[in-house]
Amino acid sequence: MKIIEPKPFTFEEGPRAVLLLHGFTGHSADVRMLGRFLQANNYTSHAPIYEGHGKRPEDILLSSEEGWWRDTLAAYNHLVQLGYEEIVVIGLSLGGVLALKLSFLQKVKAVIPMCTPMSFDNEAQLTNGFKAHAREYKQLERKDEQTIEKEIDEMFTETPSVFKSVETLITEVKGQLDSIYAPAFVIQAKKDEMINPDSAKYIYEHLESLEKDIKWYEKSGHVITLGEEREQLHEDILKFLDRLDWEQ
Repeated sequence: MKIIEPKPFTFEEGPRAVLLLHGFTGHSADVRMLGRFLQANNYTSHAPIYEGHGKRPEDILLSSEEGWWRDTLAAYNHLVQLGYEEIVVIGLSLGGVLALKLSFLQKVKAVIPMCTPMSFDNEAQLTNGFKAHAREYKQLERKDEQTIEKEIDEMFTETPSVFKSVETLITEVKGQLDSIYAPAFVIQAKKDEMINPDSAKYIYEHLESLEKDIKWYEKSGHVITLGEEREQLHEDILKFLDRLDWEQ
C-alpha cells in the first residue's frame, strides 16, 4: 500500500505571521487545525516538515538536529521572503525546543513552547513513542505483525543516534533560555506521558521575557494540539497573540 506523504502548508490571511513547528516523529498534521483556526482569525501560518519526518520511520533515524534546525530556519525565512516582518513561533515538543532556539538567534514577535522538554530524562518514553509510531506506519503499509516486529527490532540493535541529536538540541537550548527576551506563553499538558511536565516551569522561570505567561491543561496529553482541550488551547493562543503590540 502506497502511503501519501504529508506536505508543509502555508495558510495566508492577514499581515501577522505564525510559524508552527511539529514534534519528533510528527509532521504538519499535528498543527494543521491550529493553522486553520489562526487563518480564520486573520493570522497567516506556515508549517514545515523536518528532515526525515513524514516518511518511513527509518528516515527519521537518519535525521539529526542540524537538519531539523536547517528546516526550521528555512521555514522562518520562507515567511520573511513572503514579506512578513512580524513572526510568532509556536512549537510542539521538539518543535518547542526549535522555537526557543529560533527566539535567541532570530528576531521573533513572541514564542509559544508547548509540552517542550528541557531535560533528556525520557529515553524510555522516546523509544516507546518511536516504536509505536513505526508500528502504526508499518501497519498502514499492510505488513504482517511478524515482519513489523522484526523490522522494529532491527532499528534498535543499538540506541539510535537520532536520540543523541534530541539530547544535544535540548542541552543547547536549555543553556540559552536567559538569552530570550521575546514575549512568551508556556503551555503544558498535565497528563503528558512523554516528557517531564516540570520542564514548563523551568522554561517559564529562566526566560528573560518581561511579558510571559504559563498555563497547564488538566485533561491533555503530550500532543496537546490534537487533544480534547484543543479548542480552549486555540482560544488561549489567540488571546495571547491579540495582546501583542503588533505594528500592523
